[in-house]
Amino acid sequence: MIIAEILSYGFLARALAVGFLISLTASLLGVSLVLRRYSMIGDGLSHVGFGALGIAAVLSISPMAVTIPVVVAAAFLLLRMSERDTGGDSAIALISSSALAIGVIAVSLGGVNTDLNAFLFGSILSVSRSDAIISAIAASVTLAAYLVFYHQIYASTFDPAFARATGIRCERYTSLLAVLSAVMIVVGMRMLGSLLISSLMIFPAMAAMRVARTYFSVSIIAAAESVIAFIIGFIASYAFSLPTGASIVVTHMAFFCIAYAAGRIRSRL
Repeated sequence: MIIAEILSYGFLARALAVGFLISLTASLLGVSLVLRRYSMIGDGLSHVGFGALGIAAVLSISPMAVTIPVVVAAAFLLLRMSERDTGGDSAIALISSSALAIGVIAVSLGGVNTDLNAFLFGSILSVSRSDAIISAIAASVTLAAYLVFYHQIYASTFDPAFARATGIRCERYTSLLAVLSAVMIVVGMRMLGSLLISSLMIFPAMAAMRVARTYFSVSIIAAAESVIAFIIGFIASYAFSLPTGASIVVTHMAFFCIAYAAGRIRSRL
């Protein structure tokens, strides 16, 4: 079987394990982002991440040491702008395009860097053992934090006024969501690249919302869809020698089309 063949290679098994954790965690965070109408924030943060990587390359600094704090700060900024400014979407577009342009200029000034190209287009098969450990730890901690504060995130997402009345500090959990999303985007950029990573958060949530009605069921279906789509896309890329990141995103797109059709049929019935 193809799965057995994939698991026989250490680097493929490592990529499969890391991708599984990232897909699971990103899909759960994506449900809250989509319901809060923060869908574009993931795309904006991924572009900010690429800009930070370009600057880190020019300054010869560890990429993670620069990227994580910069993307976390950008997440706070974008969430606040989206909450308080009616032009939040425009601000996200301006910041993301500016950050991407800065990254491109930084790369050109510092010379061609294959690692940066991998972050731009994704290269999960080239993940080193140390990168895999860091990614697995970050994904596991993020998943644990999401599960521990699940009820607070749920209340803050659907009814902030009621949540505040019950003593929940919504701003604190909005900030937590921003930090968790930023960390997952930085980690996931290695898998899908800065141009595709936002799809890992948006597609599963959108597909699940077509066939489910409660927050819990949407979260479960989104997580299952994300993991299954990742495995199918990963296997397809190995079997047909296709780009891994693009194969995963196309699989997500196919699942969304199926969920959309199923939702339309159910509404008519």
